[in-house]
Amino acid sequence: MHAIQPETSGEPWTLPVPAQRSAAPTEGFAVVDVETTGLGRSDRVISAGVYQLDTEGEVTDHWYTLVNPERDPGPVWIHGLTDELLAGAPTFPEIADEFAERLRGRVLVAHNALFDWNMISREFSRAGRNAPVDQRLCTMVLSRDLRLPLPNGKLSSLAAYFGVQQRQAHNALDDARVLAEAFRPSLHLARSGGVPLPLQNCVAVTDLGDDEPVSAARSSWTGSSYRQAKKRPPCPYPNPGRWEDGKPLVQGMRVAFTGDTATDRELLEDRAVEAGLHIATSVSRLTSLLVTNEPGSWSGKARKAREVGTPVVGEDAFLQLLREVAPHPGA
Repeated sequence: MHAIQPETSGEPWTLPVPAQRSAAPTEGFAVVDVETTGLGRSDRVISAGVYQLDTEGEVTDHWYTLVNPERDPGPVWIHGLTDELLAGAPTFPEIADEFAERLRGRVLVAHNALFDWNMISREFSRAGRNAPVDQRLCTMVLSRDLRLPLPNGKLSSLAAYFGVQQRQAHNALDDARVLAEAFRPSLHLARSGGVPLPLQNCVAVTDLGDDEPVSAARSSWTGSSYRQAKKRPPCPYPNPGRWEDGKPLVQGMRVAFTGDTATDRELLEDRAVEAGLHIATSVSRLTSLLVTNEPGSWSGKARKAREVGTPVVGEDAFLQLLREVAPHPGA
């Protein structure tokens, strides 16, 4: 294990104390990784690995299963799970009871936890159930809060920092093992340094995206982004400036999005355009607002927002703001 090293800024280094952090869990953790057919709303889980940890981060049990998605398995070159391997696997409704017991009463821990939570929650919703998870913890956010000097947000970088060996990347069980081994020292560092755990409440996802064509989901893996930007007409209003906390959005404000969202991204953007907002494809000093559920991520937009001081809100807060968008002062 490596000790936490301060960033070489020349200024005294102190551990940050993030706002809106919840109390420590009482039932322990479920460290989870899922492999999927793609990254979209209609994509399916094809394997799941869970490591159960006690409140001190010690492993108490682990579990792994393949899942038959009853559709094309997606990027086989990434996860290695072919039609033949998945043909005899149980479907998600058939493993839902066991999966639920592995999660029940625990904090779900994952690397980019919002993505894993959304995929898992959608599968439970399709099975007519709710995933028994109240809180999640993203190890990407925890690494940021601990100021670990990582080159990027990849699981491999976190594993290398703590000396954890990856044996089979993109295998759900091995990725869950690697994360469990890296989470344990992260948990101890957080507690010894007085850094609150970045716990987030989990809301069941009901937007299943089942009307999306399968071919679109498969093609989503061919580029650097899983969704092509939709061409939209120019915003008719000039930019009135940055959004200010406690005030409404104003027509013409430039709004950018990054990261996974419970609501389909295109639907969010459509609603923003209908309200008279401008959809920004990048973040700059002119951006009025960044919408993201993971403000501490290493995405280019999130990093730029922190650099230039762009205001940031979560998806739920943005949906509330959309209800009352003020008219442009020049309208």
